[in-house]
Amino acid sequence: MSQSKAGSHDAHASHGSLKSYILGFGLSIVLTIIPLITVMNHLLSKTGTLVLILVMAVLQFAVQLFFFMHLKEGENARWNIMALIFGLVILLTIVAGSIWIMTYNTVAH
Repeated sequence: MSQSKAGSHDAHASHGSLKSYILGFGLSIVLTIIPLITVMNHLLSKTGTLVLILVMAVLQFAVQLFFFMHLKEGENARWNIMALIFGLVILLTIVAGSIWIMTYNTVAH
């Protein structure tokens, strides 16, 4: 009975190391501070600031997935990444299509 509990515990114990968590936390802090300093000090134009914030948000998303949600770990890691990429492609298609329709949906009278 104790062996089955230990075996099931070992299967769930494949989380990241302390070094991995600290690195992920540090990257998250840096990726949060960069846009904050840029906005507070007016270092870029409005468009540049928006682009920087979007880039930092995407990088923050990747850091959260890989360091804290362990996307690359486990027996189905390849399928998890493929499912994530497929979902992102669908999301981008819907958003880009919606923007395109709203931009060019003018009716001439």
